[in-house]
Amino acid sequence: MASLRDIKNRINSTKKTSQITKAMQMVSASKMTRAEMNAKAFVPYMEKIQEVTASIAIGSADASHPMLVSRPVKKTGYVVITSDRGLAGAFNSRVLKAVNQTIQQRHKSNDEFAIIAIGRMAVDFFKGKGMNVIVDIVGVADQPSFAEIKDLTTKTVGMFSDETYDELYIYYNHYVSAITQEVTSKKILPLTDISSGSDQLTSYEFEPSAEEILKVLLPQYAESLIYGALLDSKASEHAARMTAMKNATDNAKDLINALDLSYNRARQAAITQEITEIVGGAAALE
Repeated sequence: MASLRDIKNRINSTKKTSQITKAMQMVSASKMTRAEMNAKAFVPYMEKIQEVTASIAIGSADASHPMLVSRPVKKTGYVVITSDRGLAGAFNSRVLKAVNQTIQQRHKSNDEFAIIAIGRMAVDFFKGKGMNVIVDIVGVADQPSFAEIKDLTTKTVGMFSDETYDELYIYYNHYVSAITQEVTSKKILPLTDISSGSDQLTSYEFEPSAEEILKVLLPQYAESLIYGALLDSKASEHAARMTAMKNATDNAKDLINALDLSYNRARQAAITQEITEIVGGAAALE
């Protein structure tokens, strides 16, 4: 049995750990609230730009753009969004596992795919496996603005236009609730399944032409899909970390209760032994 001092030291260290995890839980809860608001605030913009883009692309017979047309797939691009840090439960591992399984099933060599890794966890994972990482981004802010990741989104969409890859998918954690996040994959390019989400398309007058407008609008729409997924992933990250830290705090409390019980039992056993020795000594003197 461990000594009273050893048990007491372990109780103290566990209490200090629980204080840290409790603080991290509160910080993540605060960040999650703001990230959730950012993600929800971006939805109306996404819905409107999707409606306008669909109305022009589908409703105009003379409208055409390379981003709307499928071409023979020689290489596939994958945008993978993870966090820079751990302590978030299965937040990162689920996304990485899903992407890795997809790559193993679809591709036979590194020449058939390219990875755009966002977050240190994704960068370290794919580079560690020797996979074809063409862009790696770390240090994305907890509450990113579009201006901060504009270069990334522009470069990602531009590589499709340059035929670096012929289709582009994005993998991330979709925020459902504070305790639920779902691994989600979306096809970003080409935009072959774009729709307005309603049965009726809005009629617009174009100046100078629908095709000229699509040249500007379609890249912006694709970039917005990436930014919206990043906001969604950030809300999921903070929610996952808050849940993980809450579980860690609860486990620490359970461990402290068990250690307190062990400490009291050991202390009681020590006292009983001392009394027995005293009684035995007094009986020997009689």
